[in-house]
Amino acid sequence: MFQADSRFMRAAMVEAQKAFMIGEVPIGAVVVHDGIIIGRGHNLREHLNDGVAHAEILAIEEACRYLNSWRLIDCDLYVTIEPCLMCSGAIINTRIENVCFGSRDPKAGATRSLYSVLEDSRLNHQVNVVEGVLADEASQIMKDFFKAARKKRKNRTGNS
Repeated sequence: MFQADSRFMRAAMVEAQKAFMIGEVPIGAVVVHDGIIIGRGHNLREHLNDGVAHAEILAIEEACRYLNSWRLIDCDLYVTIEPCLMCSGAIINTRIENVCFGSRDPKAGATRSLYSVLEDSRLNHQVNVVEGVLADEASQIMKDFFKAARKKRKNRTGNS
């Protein structure tokens, strides 16, 4: 079984912090091949006005460019929050071997919360999944972000 490495999850947390600092939902991801980070990403949907600019997609795209291949065989993805359905599809289609995520996403998670897409035997590729690495930190940055967003919205509308 895949043994998740917390130093790679820490690198994903750095990406999440980058997203937080620019007002994006703070999710970060890294793709690892042979112990080296070959792709990094953090959410950029708002900045790029691109609905698919999720952390996982951006990290996967960079890793594909690095390997000069759409196949990310023998690669691992570390992501702070459970991947959504779109990102889970990209993970399967690029043949990523292992996914490690921090905290579940009860509203959009397609890896364990709402669906178990990555481990579905009906698909042509299954992914080993490890969850819970740095879960408290991953969850806390999301809570801090949405708390600040609510406060900002409240201040803008002038409600007390």
